[in-house]
Amino acid sequence: MKKKNLLFVMPSLSAGGGEKSLVNLLSHLNYEEYNVDLFLFSKNGVFLNLLPIEVNLLESKKNHIVFSNSLKNSVTNFLKMGQYKLAYSRLMFTLLNRVIKSPAISEQYTWKYQSKSIDMLDKEYDIAIGYLEKSSIYFVVDKVKSKKKIGWVHTNYTNSGMDYKFDNFYFNKLDHIITVSQECANALKITFPHIKNKVRVIYNIVSPNIIESLSNEEIQDNHLFNKNCTNIVTVARLSNEKGLDLAIRSCKLLIEKGYHIKWYVLGDGNEREKLASLINNIGVKNHFILLGIKSNPYPYIKKSDIYVQPSRYEGKSIAIDEAKILGKPIILTNFKTAKDQIYNGINGLIVGLSEEEITLGIEELIQNENCKNNLVTNLRKEKLGTEEEINKLYEIF
Repeated sequence: MKKKNLLFVMPSLSAGGGEKSLVNLLSHLNYEEYNVDLFLFSKNGVFLNLLPIEVNLLESKKNHIVFSNSLKNSVTNFLKMGQYKLAYSRLMFTLLNRVIKSPAISEQYTWKYQSKSIDMLDKEYDIAIGYLEKSSIYFVVDKVKSKKKIGWVHTNYTNSGMDYKFDNFYFNKLDHIITVSQECANALKITFPHIKNKVRVIYNIVSPNIIESLSNEEIQDNHLFNKNCTNIVTVARLSNEKGLDLAIRSCKLLIEKGYHIKWYVLGDGNEREKLASLINNIGVKNHFILLGIKSNPYPYIKKSDIYVQPSRYEGKSIAIDEAKILGKPIILTNFKTAKDQIYNGINGLIVGLSEEEITLGIEELIQNENCKNNLVTNLRKEKLGTEEEINKLYEIF
């Protein structure tokens, strides 16, 4: 049987839930049936070296490479090349990104200018998948010839801050819209009722065997985890929606109450400086530590006493699923999709979205050993692997 040609599109493979989800999916694909190309807007990220060898990473054309440079270098080079319209587009791209305060809307509105630097792909595909909301989907619609087009939405659209009128044009052009939880699917169907029949749920693929195996690797920073402290771990992008400012203030409250806390955050993002400043200003720099991106976060999660996800909103967090697989007592804030992942009081705790409520949840797990042990026992009874989700994708293919 002739293999089908697939294209996946992603901004990069930097550390994030969507990026990790893509690598997991690609690791489970049947390459005897599919040829797979991957287009990245920026060919970088900690997950780049985890791609299966069967995946063909497409090269960007010169104009797109030049566009991706710094503003000064990009505009200068375009002018030298006589590409005056592209120089203008690069300038407008930067200007709008600076003027528009919402990162979600700026990515939408700047696509008009970014897309000028990208040619239509020469190859025609059987199936093209924009694996992340916004630019990846716009690329598939505008720049790819394909018999079937799929968009993947990893967030709760209601809380995303995106302009639904802008996305409406692109969603109408898709054959299927895949999202990662039932709550996320409901949000899409409410926002775009006329295309609700296109919406499908495919959970993020996680493999317990792989995660447990990787969790046994030694970490060079093993001095970090102090047996005389309660060691808390959070895996999150350093951005406002992840609620790390609440976590920092919760850490302060716990210290003031006399608890010995070490709280480690694995991840990076555009709020690193802001969060580092808050950590210093409220005096918790010896207790709340930003460790940066770790390509293998599992040994850190395994060594933790408690896993906390203090998010303001999530689609479906892979990090939570991973903490469940590693049998950690878990605390989530009450974002809309929290109940898609945790049964409150049974396999984790769901607390209010404030530093006070997060603090109370952590106190409960420190003080109540029975509660903590029951959560872990119940997690151990669950079937937590989702490798079979790949079959839902094959059906759509």
